Amino acid sequence: MDNRAKSLISRGHLVCHCLLVELNDSLVLIDTGLGLQDVAAPQTRLSRFFLTLLRPEFRVEMTAVRQVQRLGFAPRDVHHIILTHLDFDHAGGLDDFPNAQVHMLQSERDNAFSQRSWLDRQRFRPQQWSTRGNWHVYPSSQGENWFGFDSVRELKGIPPEILMVPLLGHTLGHTGIAIKIGGHWLFHTGDAYFFYKEMDFRQPGCTPGLRFYQWMMEKNRQLRLQNQRRLRELRHKQNGRVTVFCGHDVTEFERLSGRSAEVSAEHFVL
Repeated sequence: MDNRAKSLISRGHLVCHCLLVELNDSLVLIDTGLGLQDVAAPQTRLSRFFLTLLRPEFRVEMTAVRQVQRLGFAPRDVHHIILTHLDFDHAGGLDDFPNAQVHMLQSERDNAFSQRSWLDRQRFRPQQWSTRGNWHVYPSSQGENWFGFDSVRELKGIPPEILMVPLLGHTLGHTGIAIKIGGHWLFHTGDAYFFYKEMDFRQPGCTPGLRFYQWMMEKNRQLRLQNQRRLRELRHKQNGRVTVFCGHDVTEFERLSGRSAEVSAEHFVL
């Protein structure tokens, strides 16, 4: 699964990589990971299928809201949340920020609400959506161009240095989030890919477990693979200007955070 486990039966290690952006007067959270209620009562919030398949660790100190508080902020300071998509491991913490305005593509909301297939009902969990009255949705077919990606959107109430970049495939409303810092861009691509070597321009590769998981979860294979190719090209051509990373890869998380993913939040010295 992660190319680190010592044997086929060893537990793999993935992360839920969220970003917290500090503005002059507020905070913007990119994805939420799992939330306090998921930790307290996973059997009522999450599907038995994914609890069995993934066996996530449930630790209060690793939720986004507790890490925001550890940085000295209050949950109410998070004015906006931008979701790459509505899968349970990206949207579980919405309930912990009841006052935040939540931004996503309209196609993501509509497809999640429809609950068309068995797998949709396992991955999209209405139990996590108490803040749906605060949701703002955007069409996936309108917007500007950003490094060759079309339909890029500025978001209501958020500075233009933070952009929504549609990356459909994993879900029908999946999107990446680009954040400009000085002359450099951070590009959180959510679940557009899962393993850092998939972004190798000349010889991309993926572990068997993550290759299977992506196949199982994809809503549109052609778009998913097409967007992976475009991300590889972006990373290759804009090396130094755009840092591309995904939502679950441990190697990328450690590279960007500057610390081991084995060091949990309560032991991290600020």
